[in-house]
Amino acid sequence: MAPDARAIRGVDDSKALDGREREKLAKRIRERALAIGIGAASVREIDRINIYHASVLAIRRSIARLSIAPHHVLIDGNPIRTLGIEHTAVVGGDACCHSIACASIVAKVTRDRLMRALALRHPHYRWETNVGYGTAEHHAGLASHGITRHHRRSFTPVAQLNLALEVAPPIDASALAEALQDILLPEPAALQNVIVPESIVLQDVLPPESAS
Repeated sequence: MAPDARAIRGVDDSKALDGREREKLAKRIRERALAIGIGAASVREIDRINIYHASVLAIRRSIARLSIAPHHVLIDGNPIRTLGIEHTAVVGGDACCHSIACASIVAKVTRDRLMRALALRHPHYRWETNVGYGTAEHHAGLASHGITRHHRRSFTPVAQLNLALEVAPPIDASALAEALQDILLPEPAALQNVIVPESIVLQDVLPPESAS
């Protein structure tokens, strides 16, 4: 976002906004952003190099896709030694930095659209509503229909389900899902994605004349 532009009203931490609000704001953000780059890491990459390194890879790809070559970027979270570009890391940035909040909104809108499209192909996991998070419905789908090529096989609950389903007959899938809930359901404060078809990171750029 341009440094001298007025903040877009309503932009906030994307987690505090509902899907409809994010969709409306994403449209305004796209109209006003100097540049937008979306990077992704595949499920295979996540399983091979782990979620952290895959996220860094996605950030680097998003920066490479910007139509303006940045001198300095803002990122949410901690500094990344291997990012390859000067940057300022802001912990909790989507809640306190307008540019990062804008990036987070566009990223989540993109992710949600992908998940809705995947839900049409794989209706048993209710991705259209849980967007891949580890809800009871999602885990029930895993128990009854197994995993898809979009699931992270390195994610512990998926590995546990694979092992359990190998020794349990299909008729017991529903009961198995219920029995495993205490293991599978994450703590509310540490909810994690069970499925990441695309690890999306959108990175806003400071224009060259304002970069430091």
